Amino acid sequence: MRTVFWEQGEVVVIDQRRLPQTLEYKRCNDYRQVAVAIKDMLVRGAPAIGATAAYGMALAAKQYCGLDKRGFLLKMEEASKTLAATRPTAVNLFWALKEIERVIELNSDKEPVEIYRMVLDTAEKIAGDDIETNRKIGEYGSRLVPPGANILTHCNTGSLATVEFGTALGVIRAAHRQGKNVHVFVDETRPRLQGARLTAWELVQDNIPATLIPDSASGMLMKDGRVDLVLVGADRIALNGDTANKIGTYNVAVIARENHVPFYVVAPTTTIDFDLENGDQIIIEERDRREVTHIDDMAVAPEGVGVFNPAFDVTPEKYITAIITEMGIIERPFGENLRRLKQKIKGEG
Repeated sequence: MRTVFWEQGEVVVIDQRRLPQTLEYKRCNDYRQVAVAIKDMLVRGAPAIGATAAYGMALAAKQYCGLDKRGFLLKMEEASKTLAATRPTAVNLFWALKEIERVIELNSDKEPVEIYRMVLDTAEKIAGDDIETNRKIGEYGSRLVPPGANILTHCNTGSLATVEFGTALGVIRAAHRQGKNVHVFVDETRPRLQGARLTAWELVQDNIPATLIPDSASGMLMKDGRVDLVLVGADRIALNGDTANKIGTYNVAVIARENHVPFYVVAPTTTIDFDLENGDQIIIEERDRREVTHIDDMAVAPEGVGVFNPAFDVTPEKYITAIITEMGIIERPFGENLRRLKQKIKGEG
């Protein structure tokens, strides 16, 4: 299932706010509509955000390729800034925009219509690479999943968080297809319920056995020995291994360590911010108070109460067992091994 794609000159995304009741697609014919789709979480998940932003830049190039060269380049710069301002934490957004900006810069001597085709080709490559990357992540990660494992997940890390296959949920899919008979504990992931609405929906579609639990029940399950491993995604990983992910991830990581349950972060290497020394430097997005005080239009909290609604938290590297990527499993010490990975990627680039 594709979360985002280019069709007939438009960017098409699944409106994830409608799930699980309705599978509905939103068509965008202006890059500003793409920006709204990211900001309002029609599309979410770091890899999906990156690919969607790249397609948004292709849409901008299509919109403005009739301008003179200077006007075109100015409009493309404006589009990049607009898309970059949508979500501050997910590093894939900025990585994808930089990839597009690099293509534009290297070909700035060409006519706008030629640059448009190159930008679209790059966006398609970013999306295609994400699918292949996540299948490789699934292959590596499934090696860590024992037969009959009970796996705990947090938030949504499946097709809906990527272009197609998924990161942490991709590992689960790979293990399921290998006949490992896994079972998944899906925490609801408040306040937007990405676990209950999205992860549970994906698992039901794939006929993977799953049990939905309140966020507050994961500790009891781990204490009782009913969880064999935890798999979570990431929105940004610092060079020392500190990881920003959906709010509540830190809680799960601390409890997992206390109960000797392996805790794995699953993400493509594009989610690693090699310029960030540690998680203290990660900007944490805060979202609208109504996400906490209301369910749809129904108030569940008294009017006037103060609200703190961070979208993410940072899990210190000491709580992470390993980081699963498309280039293999990164083990401790993370600082040393991530620096080695950085040099490897730089050499290949």
